[in-house]
Amino acid sequence: MADEREILTYELFGQAARELATTIADDGFRPDAIIAIARGGLTLAGALGYALDVKMLGSLNVEFYTDVEETLEAPIVLPPTLDQDSLQGKSILLVDDVADSGRTLALVLKLLEAGGGEVRTVCLYAKPQTVQEPTYTWRHTDKWIMFPWSSEGPVPYPPAG
Repeated sequence: MADEREILTYELFGQAARELATTIADDGFRPDAIIAIARGGLTLAGALGYALDVKMLGSLNVEFYTDVEETLEAPIVLPPTLDQDSLQGKSILLVDDVADSGRTLALVLKLLEAGGGEVRTVCLYAKPQTVQEPTYTWRHTDKWIMFPWSSEGPVPYPPAG
């Protein structure tokens, strides 16, 4: 059915984050830094930072999705940009919520790999059509994903005045 959705609750997110952290640790990867692709990767990056005891966290703002199933022609990096000098030679865990087309993940991966360190990627979900399969993935799905932090939309502001 085309309208099926993958529903992620906060409780299930906590379980997913812990499982991903365990998988990363069991793989022997000890990142010096965790970089989130904002906004989707911020929540998972914070959870992994605590679970893997990594205090060097950062984010990179990338715009690609403009609405449900609507994208720009290509992902673009938005300001503020990352201090890439501080990441030179570091092992980095790049985090996003989903590798849908994979184009955002591929763009940021290329930027971070230019720093000369090892970069691995982690996403809660990966879609079958992704061009950039994450190093670590919690689940694969072809459904539209309802994340607890974005499924209800922004809260309304009171009228100005």
